[in-house]
This record gives sequence, C-alpha cells and structure tokens, in this order.
Amino acid sequence: MTTVDLHTRLADLDARISDAARSAGRDPSELTRIVVTKFHPAALVTQLHGLGVRDVGESRQQELATKRAELPALDGLRWHFVGQIQTKKARAIRAASDCVHSVDRARLADALHAVDPDGAPLDVFLQVNLTDDSGRGGVAPAEVVALAEHVAGTCGSLRVRGVMAVAPLGVEPAAAFAQLADAGAAVRRVVPDATWMSAGMSGDFAEAIAAGATHLRIGSAITGPRPVRD
Repeated sequence: MTTVDLHTRLADLDARISDAARSAGRDPSELTRIVVTKFHPAALVTQLHGLGVRDVGESRQQELATKRAELPALDGLRWHFVGQIQTKKARAIRAASDCVHSVDRARLADALHAVDPDGAPLDVFLQVNLTDDSGRGGVAPAEVVALAEHVAGTCGSLRVRGVMAVAPLGVEPAAAFAQLADAGAAVRRVVPDATWMSAGMSGDFAEAIAAGATHLRIGSAITGPRPVRD
C-alpha cells in the first residue's frame, strides 16, 4: 500500500471515529486508536509511524517479537498484544509488549509477573468472555472481579488498566459492549483506576465508543485485507 493510500485510510477512519465519539457525547481525544498489523510486513509499521501512528497491535507472539526486533528505532511507538496467550510464552510476550490486552486467568498473570517482578509495571487489560463457550478466550463476567483482585493483590509488576472483549458473532455489538462496560464498573470497585476499556474493531467501533470504549483495535479498515499466508 502506498503512503498516500495509507494516509487516506487513516484520515477516513479517524474522521469516522470522531463522528462516533461526538454522537455519543464524548471527546475524540479520549480515544486511543490501535492499528492491528497482523500478517502485514514490518515496513507497514514504519509507514504508519511516519504518518503519526503511535499504537500498533499484534495477536501472534512470534510476529510481535520479530517486528519489534526489526524496528527498534521508532520513537514513541507502543506495542499492544491483543491475542490469546499460552502461559509458556509469557516471557516472550512481556519482553516485546508495552501493553497486554488478554490477561484472562490467574496463572497467566502470575507467569507475566514472574518474568520481571521488580521491573517497570506492564499495563494489562483483563479479557472478558461474553459468550457461553468456556473454550473461548476470556474470563467469565462473574469471575472478573476475583481475577482483578488477584492481579492487583499479588502481581505487583502488572498494572490493571481495565477490561477487554470481542463482541461475539450473532450478538448485537451494543448489547455485548454494554455487558463489558458493566464488567469494567465491577472491576473499578476493587481497582479504582482501571478506567480503560479495549473494545471495538473495524466493523463495530461506533457501538464500542457509545458504550465507553477507550481503546479501539482497528485492522482492515486501515491496513486493507490481510496478506494471504501459505
């Protein structure tokens, strides 16, 4: 994608985000737009940085680590890990991430903390499962407060920032994000400064903004279709 095309896509998306924020009575400056670059080359991240993007996201540990190693000189760039995490990959995820959006169990939180217990705090979101399928990523809404208490109470190198979820297929995004907002309110009763909410992707960010999202994970609306992998 040419830099001109990428600039056009960014400008269009940011205008739509601003419109959605104003329609919800919110200030667009409250929102963090994370560009998810899954399967795209590191060169695209360099282009995005040149256009002012400072938050990028990856959902695969190997891809995150590789891109970050290739691009050490991009000042001010924050790397967000937004995918599911195997506990055995906690060390690699922590080494390459500035923020992790998918902490969904105490064992994983413990593993991330154990990597660098005395290091600078790592920002984390608690991922909430908004489906009835226990096999999907995320903690059940009824258990998110207990997870927040565990992370805040025993994992001093992790900083609970808020909650995260993906709207399930077949469910109205507005209803799903309202449920996530309720989970966030419950977490704030035990971690008062956990005010962030990671929700909304290319197709449903307007509903997420209306529900109170602070961090939007946007991929194809900016980057175009993902490259086909062999």
